[in-house]
Amino acid sequence: MAATRVTRRTRVTSRAPDPRLLKRVRLFATDVDGVLTDAGMYYSESGEELKKFNTHDGMGIKLLQRAGLITALVTMEQTKLVARRGEKLAIPEVHQGITDKLAVMRDIAGRHGLTLDEVAYVGDDVNDLEALQAAGFSAAPADAMPSVLRVVDYVCRRKGGEGAVREVADMILAAQAKR
Repeated sequence: MAATRVTRRTRVTSRAPDPRLLKRVRLFATDVDGVLTDAGMYYSESGEELKKFNTHDGMGIKLLQRAGLITALVTMEQTKLVARRGEKLAIPEVHQGITDKLAVMRDIAGRHGLTLDEVAYVGDDVNDLEALQAAGFSAAPADAMPSVLRVVDYVCRRKGGEGAVREVADMILAAQAKR
């Protein structure tokens, strides 16, 4: 089965993916920096870290939740900002300080009685590669690293922090509405 995954992820595309991949999604997981944010790290004069989140992405997550999908944030960063964003969006699975994102995805899926084929994952950098390759559906913002763009099922038209998550959420919701 792993060989099948590698062969189906050999080209970069912004065309809509096979709706069958989207229809089976039950868990939506995403990285934070570079996906929900523009990958910038902003610091105030006093040293406070700031990040810009896109409200359209937040609404996409809320719409997925309303449709019954489990939502998750999985990030290497460990910040109060991410915890606050997760709380604001009522994301039940917020995992910070994670170096093995695939292990966390397996754990979340297992606890909810799901397989990795039922997971959608959005990532943008090399630390997301294993999770992206294992997920049933994978996507990356338009400005993701080239190594990521080569392995995902879908490359967003939008950049990280500029609506890429909403773009993926809308595709999942549209495919699942056609059941």
